Amino acid sequence: MTRQDVVITGIGLVSSLGEGPDAHWAVLSQPGATPVVDEAAFAPYAVHPLPAMSFDAQIPKKGDQRQMEPWQRLGTYAAGLAIDQAGARGLVADMHLIVAAGGGERDVAVDEAVATALCTTPADQAGAVLNERLATDLRPTLFLAQLSNLLAGNISIVHGVTGSSRTFMGEEAAAADAVRIAAARLAEGRGGIALVGGAYASQRWDLVLLYGAGGAVWRGPFAAVSARDGAGGFVGGALGAFLVLETAEHAAARGAVPLARIAGVATDATHKRAGGASAGAARALHAALGAPSGAGLGVLSGMTGVAEARAEEEAFLAGLGAAAVRRTGSLLGHGVEAAFPANVALGALALSRGGFYPAMDPADAGEGPVDRILVTGFGQWRGEALALLERAA
Repeated sequence: MTRQDVVITGIGLVSSLGEGPDAHWAVLSQPGATPVVDEAAFAPYAVHPLPAMSFDAQIPKKGDQRQMEPWQRLGTYAAGLAIDQAGARGLVADMHLIVAAGGGERDVAVDEAVATALCTTPADQAGAVLNERLATDLRPTLFLAQLSNLLAGNISIVHGVTGSSRTFMGEEAAAADAVRIAAARLAEGRGGIALVGGAYASQRWDLVLLYGAGGAVWRGPFAAVSARDGAGGFVGGALGAFLVLETAEHAAARGAVPLARIAGVATDATHKRAGGASAGAARALHAALGAPSGAGLGVLSGMTGVAEARAEEEAFLAGLGAAAVRRTGSLLGHGVEAAFPANVALGALALSRGGFYPAMDPADAGEGPVDRILVTGFGQWRGEALALLERAA
């Protein structure tokens, strides 16, 4: 089977720095960019918040907006931005959709009520009380969180994307696999165009508490990724990131201008990081992509700031020679399911503009220009992913 080249023709990106590729390039391509951080609303945890914005341009019906939780509005909006930049409104009926999603937004009031009730209930009665509260407080879906595939459903409803649809769950690994599988399906000739991405709403107490209880969230005043000492942790970043992928032949036939070519995407999951297993897995993935390194290579690192994962990724990055490394989490925060597609979007943006980004973190090193960009995704718990982007011909 002859594999087809896969290119990126559309970027939909929303973060604390703004919305759209132009806004992000304007901020990130200039030295001295500073993060937008809220250290008060979720103290002692900081977050990168969503900017004030109207969703009307991409979700015109107020009724549609009202029935979506914030993460769904953010993802649906970003998906529309990607479709528009690709000039693909007329192609949505044949567009395949792959979404990386978390568990959906929980009913925080119900969670708090259940937790409060259990705190004042004798241990031998806790089970009965829990069953009673769940029987009376659960939503009709019999699930305390909105369903993960609602984002894909809303994208289909609002934007008319009616090709095949898949939703992956599994935090950062789900996002990397979504991009990998979307690109692989197109390369194998199973479609000509696809929409892939995810969204993460950082301003959610349920997620702050979930990741905080697992020791994955940075506690205290904001610090750059490389400066988070001790156990480290990530700072959640509001992110909506979607990409329109096409075969090069499909894009050329309709006169679309590619932003970058996807030379390869590789993923793995290492269950234990101890002993360099995660860094070793990443080196194997790197070799599978042709082992790019040295001058001319830019790296957009999805480093989270969680100490164990950071140490593994630093060990991997040390083997890339004179590559220009940028730790995007210091400016965008960590968007979990949206982090990997967001960094792929930033890579395509840089290649399409013929430049690269100045340092984003005190530990960043190396200079441009670049003609290839390696995107890394090590995750805050486990799993490794790499994507290699090249300038479009």
